[in-house]
Amino acid sequence: MEAILLAIYSFFVWLIFIKLKWLPWNTVSQVTVVIIPIVAIAALILLLNIFAPSSADVRVFKYTVPIVSQVRGRVIEVPVEEGNRLVRKGDVLFKIDPTPYQLEINNLAAQLANAAGSQRELEESLKGARGKVAEARGAIGQAVARTREVSARTDLARTRVAQNRELVASGAGSRFDLEQAEANLKELEGQTDAARSVEAQARAAQVQALASEQQIQQKLGAQVDGEFAQVAQIRAQLENARWQLEQTVTRSPCDCYVVNLQLRPGAFVAGIPFNAVMTLVEAEGQLVALFNQNELHQVRPGDEAEVSLTTQPGRIIKAKVDSVVWAQGQGQLPQSGTLPMSSVLTQAPAGFAVKFDVADKDQDVFVAAGAAGHAAIYTQHLAAIHILRKVILRVGAYTDYLILKLH
Repeated sequence: MEAILLAIYSFFVWLIFIKLKWLPWNTVSQVTVVIIPIVAIAALILLLNIFAPSSADVRVFKYTVPIVSQVRGRVIEVPVEEGNRLVRKGDVLFKIDPTPYQLEINNLAAQLANAAGSQRELEESLKGARGKVAEARGAIGQAVARTREVSARTDLARTRVAQNRELVASGAGSRFDLEQAEANLKELEGQTDAARSVEAQARAAQVQALASEQQIQQKLGAQVDGEFAQVAQIRAQLENARWQLEQTVTRSPCDCYVVNLQLRPGAFVAGIPFNAVMTLVEAEGQLVALFNQNELHQVRPGDEAEVSLTTQPGRIIKAKVDSVVWAQGQGQLPQSGTLPMSSVLTQAPAGFAVKFDVADKDQDVFVAAGAAGHAAIYTQHLAAIHILRKVILRVGAYTDYLILKLH
């Protein structure tokens, strides 16, 4: 750009001083003619670097996603291809033979049905045991009442026997009445023994019913959310088996391109976290440019920017400043037991990164991971000279068509 401006300036100097001779061509005019472009171009370059800074260090970064199988098994299908074919989010990357996992599901489903049936049977048995406990308690209550009743009548009969004996001894009573009272007493004593025996039997039945109830409760064991622990355990194993069956089909987590695809049908994947079977590169990249530390004091988020990539000769990508990353490695002191090396301070200061948001109209432009290029930022000040930076950037973009190698 500077050469073009000098050429235009030289043309007007020739036209005014040589061709038309409007001004004399002497020592003063010659010195003036030489000083003016030097001062003007120097001032122009300084202003451009302040209000329209540029960078020759642009990089395209893309996140990569290593794909690891969640389960182990033999691969039966790999429907994707390596290259520039875009894989959409949710597309199938590869499939593993699901037969072992389906058989495990069938087995666990049968175990779950069996455990659920056993639980229902034990619950019904528990209800029966609790009914027997209640029945035994009722029988105990009746036996206790009967024992009390017979005991009261027996006490009364003893009193009558004692009274009749006193009457007979005094000659005022009948011997027959005494014998009748003694017979009644013996009969009631027998009823008392029988009532106590019934009460003991009822209490023994209660103990047996309580033991049966406790035994059934122990078989039922602990519960999880109101469900038999064994049933809950098998149900959890069944859900895990179903999840593993779903993982036999691995799908893309993003809109990506497949690279480093070595996986083929028939291969065996082990389901180890650090054993990636392929790598995905995200379709959307991130444009980052490095600027010198004194070039960014006028740059603000939202400023207009333009980027040219070597992989897209002659193409200008419109963008805006997303943010300036005001940090870099030379400003970090890592945690350590040693003192910082003084040699770090002697290194040349590194630049700061600026992140760009690509404009909507250029979202469909293919940007390769690792692509390099140039960038320019147009600040909110001195917009009149922005056109010069735009021309310089476009001229550089078209020079990317030149492939300067001998063979």
